[in-house]
Amino acid sequence: MPPIHRFLKGCRLVHLYLGVFTAPALLFFAITGGLQTFGLHESARDGSHAPPKWLAVAAQLHKKQTMDVPVRKLRPAANAASVPAARPLAGTAARRAGNPLPLKIFTALVALALAVSTLTGLYMAWRYTRHAGRVVAVFLAGVAVPLLLALV
Repeated sequence: MPPIHRFLKGCRLVHLYLGVFTAPALLFFAITGGLQTFGLHESARDGSHAPPKWLAVAAQLHKKQTMDVPVRKLRPAANAASVPAARPLAGTAARRAGNPLPLKIFTALVALALAVSTLTGLYMAWRYTRHAGRVVAVFLAGVAVPLLLALV
């Protein structure tokens, strides 16, 4: 076998096993990132919305690599007259805020596409290899290692 073929075969194997090992983390980050796009993990300052505990913990793992969710302080109710008007920062031009919803929808679609692409890659890695047991073992290691590191 010529050296270039051995090199390419090695590259394919590295790609296969690195992809399978990192697939659980990719799925986790794609799903939690997609949910964070819409702020579903945050509680409202006035206390009107509290996210599910699992979502708050998953978002905290995604952002800060810890499961300790900080308690958000409630904003005291204040009169509109007692709150000073916000002044723009010196030197900044008044900017049009725009509508963030189209970009949020696009970001959620990218997160969904990443999750689907990862799942189809896992299926192909498992289905089209002679060593399906190795693929499963590497995938399970990709699940176990981050879980163990999160508990340390």
